Amino acid sequence: MSAPAPLSPRRLLGKIVPPRHLPIGRLDVLPGFGLPAPIGRLPGASAEASLGRIGSLEVRLARTVGEVKRAQELRYRVFYEEMSAIADVRALMTRRDSDAYDAICDHILVIDHAAAEPKPFGKARPKIVGTYRVLRQSVAERHDGFYSASEYDLAPMLDRHRGLEFLELGRSCVLPAYRGKRTVELLWQGIWAYVLAHRIDAMFGCASLEGTDPRRLALPLAFLHHHCAAGPEWRVRALAERWADMDRMAPEAIDPRAAIQALPPLIKGYLRLGAKFGDGAVVDHQFGTTDVFVVMPVRQISERYVAFYGADAGRRAS
Repeated sequence: MSAPAPLSPRRLLGKIVPPRHLPIGRLDVLPGFGLPAPIGRLPGASAEASLGRIGSLEVRLARTVGEVKRAQELRYRVFYEEMSAIADVRALMTRRDSDAYDAICDHILVIDHAAAEPKPFGKARPKIVGTYRVLRQSVAERHDGFYSASEYDLAPMLDRHRGLEFLELGRSCVLPAYRGKRTVELLWQGIWAYVLAHRIDAMFGCASLEGTDPRRLALPLAFLHHHCAAGPEWRVRALAERWADMDRMAPEAIDPRAAIQALPPLIKGYLRLGAKFGDGAVVDHQFGTTDVFVVMPVRQISERYVAFYGADAGRRAS
């Protein structure tokens, strides 16, 4: 999932609002107040809470500023070194993928306790191998809103569902050696536990297809448009100035099996959960991707996945 240009004005609930966050990467200051955070530990972070474990792999929230920075380093390796994102001067200097939203988001981590990662001036630490960034609506509304509002007009959906709590998903990535079933299961176990703990009603975000020419992505885009579109209750449309047509093939010309094979693993996973997709794609030249809007009302998530992870998120709690 891609990000907006750092610190540019963003569209929030139908209005253009100037950013009022801290400079990018300032994780040593509490957002919005300019006050120092406690050394090391993030405000409100628990030292004990684990969201699940399979063998040596554990999923939990980032507990310290240092862990968030290590997640940013992982994102840099995947987005900029492995994929085709274009790094600005700050990213090149820090070797981290960071933006202003990192300071207000929670960061879900998958950690391999059997793999050591060197630590300057200290003993080795378990390796962070996967991450997801999540932003609750109640937090977003106290700051600058959701970052996907720079690509999609969220206002109609949020207005239709006043009183519900939304969760934005973003910045998902896993190291190549760990892109298997166990890591993906743990990431979703972590998200499901988080959803239940915070009484989330619906999840959404931008998912990316590699490449910036929608014409070359006609098959998967048309498949999502004709077969997986959100109904009027949950539909979100790309901003007019960024909208790219997804209706690039007639329904009868689409080979569903070939279309699904052309989709990235993350979007396939969303489809298995029961996700639906918005109206219009958005080209993100900085990250070298074409983005689509994903929405997953919790009550519509596939029952077999709810049963798998547990109604109380306890399936892999040890």
